[in-house]
Amino acid sequence: MITLNYLILGLTYLGFGLGYLPGLRMNRAAIAIVGSAFAVALGILDLKTAWEAIDPSTIIFLLGMMVINSTLEASGFFQLALEFLTRFTRSPFGILVAVTFGSGILSAFFLNDTTAMLLAPLTLTLTRSLSLNPLPYLLALAGGTNLGSVATISGNPQNILVGSFSGISYWEFSRTLAPVALICLVVQVIWLWWLYPEVRSCKSLPAVSQVRYRLFKPLLAKSLLVTAGLLVAFLAGAPLAESAWIAASILLITRRVKSDRILQRVDWNLLVMFAGLFIVTKAVQQLGLLDNLTNLTGTPLSLLGTTVILSNLISNVPAVLVLQSLIPKTDTQAWLLLAAGSTLAGNLTLLGSVANLIVAEIAEKAGDRLTFKEHLRFGLPLTFVTLGIAYFWI
Repeated sequence: MITLNYLILGLTYLGFGLGYLPGLRMNRAAIAIVGSAFAVALGILDLKTAWEAIDPSTIIFLLGMMVINSTLEASGFFQLALEFLTRFTRSPFGILVAVTFGSGILSAFFLNDTTAMLLAPLTLTLTRSLSLNPLPYLLALAGGTNLGSVATISGNPQNILVGSFSGISYWEFSRTLAPVALICLVVQVIWLWWLYPEVRSCKSLPAVSQVRYRLFKPLLAKSLLVTAGLLVAFLAGAPLAESAWIAASILLITRRVKSDRILQRVDWNLLVMFAGLFIVTKAVQQLGLLDNLTNLTGTPLSLLGTTVILSNLISNVPAVLVLQSLIPKTDTQAWLLLAAGSTLAGNLTLLGSVANLIVAEIAEKAGDRLTFKEHLRFGLPLTFVTLGIAYFWI
């Protein structure tokens, strides 16, 4: 029975790392459901304990941010933002800077996966219209969303987890990690400038027609107003989950856009995966499998190294859930290292973060392949440099 327990949990984490299980058509959400169900079926947990393992603050915060992102997407905000950023430059290097910092800034306030999903098609259209090699700009987008999301608690799912478990305020988190994100974005621009000589030109390219899109101005105004109010609430120290939930509910009160359209854009798979992950992690704790990790997280350097390794083996969200139980709630430095390490590790390989995979998948569908080797050439040095920056800063 013990062997069977270990086998089920091992297969579950293998699925989280790969994003699928060989021979089966299961995504991470399905793997989380099955893994958590087997944990109950095998008697590792009872149903009551499994239900209580799900952290409601994390789920509500994530749901609220998704509704806000969906509303902004429906209003045309992300298309408008990219157009605004590229309006002032048409040079290869200027566009590289705009894509890097634009994706980074948007990811700091909204979920990085959403930013990658919405900006990847726009980036491809822009580079094709200017006859530019799309690869460095796709890498800038993938890397920028990961690096920029380091800056705030709302930047990515693993930061949301850290915020929920640690109790660190939005302002304290951003005050420490926003400079790290900014420095890392600068490093990325320099690295891409060195890797791809064709992006070094500052000479303006011929003007092209702008990408057409639909803008819902009343919804855009309302969305921006509510989002600004939410950020003020975060910075003022208001409870994160409750604030995001209230903001999302205000945006759902509308006569212009059907709520179905907003809710259909919510990543329900991610919410289900989170719920299942909480249960699976509780099962791992019940079996005492985390006891051996205590010695690997005793110092800041060992904690960062363990975080990076686990994030690339089983993905960053499961890594944070596994390691959070080993960190004292009052150890702010350790929590910040966990957030930074799990996020920056996403640039190591193409499989390191969902944002990378989203960009690669959209590019491949459009006929531009971002290979594992090409991403590794970009991501490996960038990851080690940015991790070093984060370690010494924190």
